[in-house]
This record gives sequence, structure tokens and C-alpha cells, in this order.
Amino acid sequence: MHDTQLNELAGRTVLVTGGAGLIGSRIAACLRQVGARPVLLCTLEAYPRHTYRDLFGIDPTDSDVIVGNIQNPDVVRKAVADSDYVIHAAALADVAACTRKPTAAIHTNITGTQVLLDAVAACDRVRRLVFVSSASVYGNGNPEDWARPCEEYRTVRKLLEAVYGRVPPQFHEHTPLRPMSAYANTKAWGETQTALTLGAVGTSYTVVRYFSVYGEPQVIKENSHSWVVAWFATRAALGLPMHLNGGGHQVQDLVHVEDIATATVRALAAPRAHNETINIGTGTPTSIRTVAELVAEQYPGTRFVETPMPPGDPLGGYASTHRMEAVLGWRPTITVKDGVARYADWLDKTPEAIPAWLRAESEAATA
Repeated sequence: MHDTQLNELAGRTVLVTGGAGLIGSRIAACLRQVGARPVLLCTLEAYPRHTYRDLFGIDPTDSDVIVGNIQNPDVVRKAVADSDYVIHAAALADVAACTRKPTAAIHTNITGTQVLLDAVAACDRVRRLVFVSSASVYGNGNPEDWARPCEEYRTVRKLLEAVYGRVPPQFHEHTPLRPMSAYANTKAWGETQTALTLGAVGTSYTVVRYFSVYGEPQVIKENSHSWVVAWFATRAALGLPMHLNGGGHQVQDLVHVEDIATATVRALAAPRAHNETINIGTGTPTSIRTVAELVAEQYPGTRFVETPMPPGDPLGGYASTHRMEAVLGWRPTITVKDGVARYADWLDKTPEAIPAWLRAESEAATA
């Protein structure tokens, strides 16, 4: 997409649900860069207040920050009525939390999504909604997708098996969805419901399937295993061993949060993104063990410990990026190696990003 297409967003009001979180706050910064006015709707309950203020740069007293819940129809209707575009990023996005409390996932990710979709469907002003989904909807993929007989494929397969110990699937937007967790299931539902609700009234929408998001200012959450780069780097910074769940053989397509934000804003404005579903990834598979090794380069002497695979975690795969490149005219710019180095540098300069409960664990381990 030519940058001139982003001019359409200049002077427009964009409602970003979940806008105070890691991804939402980066999206808001990107929107400001193109001259749009982001309005952020968020509960401010996923992190301690100082995380929003000091790390994500969110001022709760700002008139463009609405502290509210997307399950509240009155709050949502008013926010939507004043908006030209909507990015729906609000969710209970922690896989482990959704597994422990599926009802909470349903309240936020399903009920909240429906409340928002109803408000958008009833509002003539909204030009497009971008629904934030996840590559977790693919699960472990379709084994039949890997049964191609061509010689070129057999050569690639041998290379992948040599590097990863198995053949990681490449997920295309038409790959059948096989969600393996409550979180993934709510995202698959949200995709379908977005198409049903907005398609019925002719409101433009785009579904973006994020692959594995990482990058500063991401901070870890207690009792979570999401956000592998942040987890590895934070533990390594404290001298704690890195936990390789399942031996670290899972594969992820790691996308820096700045690239995620850029792609999402482009999806708002790209004409070809109308009613499309688009993978947002790099097209490069990276094993969890490789991530650990990259982090260890920043923190020499860090130990690895193999731990069991958490329930609901897929073995992973990587994105087909053909549609993303064709529709958005864009590719991610930050490599995993550079992104890990950037995160470690940020963490060293921002020690307050290391939570007190993990510092206590570190102190107990060395006592």
C-alpha cells in the first residue's frame, strides 16, 4: 500500500478497544503518526496502573482514554458513535488465563465482541472495523497440507526436519481452523461473527491474524506462559534459568509489536483489505530453542531447563505472507535477532519492567 493511502486516516477518529495495552498503545502511537486521533477504550485491569503509565505511556486522565468495559453497551455505543474507524483489540488474550477461566474468556472475547459489533452495525459513520484475531485459530494445522509430492517440497521438508526436528506447517488464510484452547476458540468465533454481523449491513471489516507478538515494552504476567521473548529475557536478566516448555521444539513466527501496529493501521486504510482475512507474520519459522539461544547471547551463562508442555499450546507454525504483502503492500522490517537484542537492551534500561514477584523468586533461589 502506498503511504498516500494512509492520508485517508488523517483527521479521522479511530476507536481502539484494548487501546491501553501493549499492542493497543503501539497502534495508538502509529495512528498519531499518520495524523489520526486514537480514542482508547480499556478497563486498565490487565496490568498494574504504573505499567500503563510508565511503560505503555498511557495517561488515564487523558480525555481520549475511556476507562470502561466493552461489555457495557452504553459506553460502547457512545464511543462508536463518535468514531470513523474501529480497531477491536480488547480481549482476555492470555492463553493460560482463558484455560483456567473459560467463562471469563467468554464474557470478554465473545459477549464483549458482540456488544461492539452490534454498536458498529448500527452506526452509519464507521467506515471499517479491524478485528484482531490470532494464529492460534490454526492449532497444529492440517497434516494433509504437507502431503505435496513435488521434489521441491521434499527438499524443503528435509531442511525443515533437520533444523526443527519436524516439519512446521505454514498457515495460509484458507487453512482449516483447528483451535486447541479456549482463547483460540473465542477468536475463531469472533472472526465468523464479525463477518456475519457486519456483512449483513454492508459495513467494511478486516480480520487480522497476529502471529507471535513480542517486543518492548512487553512485560510478563504471573501464572502465564505467553510472550516467550519477554519471559526468557526477564528470567535471564535475573540469573534464572529459561524454561523450555516441551523441550523448546515448538515453532513460532515472531512479529515485533511495532510491525504489528503498522500492519493493523494499514489494514484500516487499504482498499483491498475490504472484508479480507490477513495473516500478520514474517513468514519465517523460529523454534523456541532458537529464541532461547538468541536471548542467551545477550545474557551469557544463562541456563536452559526443559519443562512440560502447557495444556492447549500448539506445536506452532509460521505464516504465509502472500496475501498480506499483496493487500497491504508491506512486509515486517524487524528481524527476530534484532528484535531480541532490542528487547534485552530495553529491559536493561528499564528495570522497573521486571515484576516484584519474579524478583522475589530470584532472591529466594539465590538465598
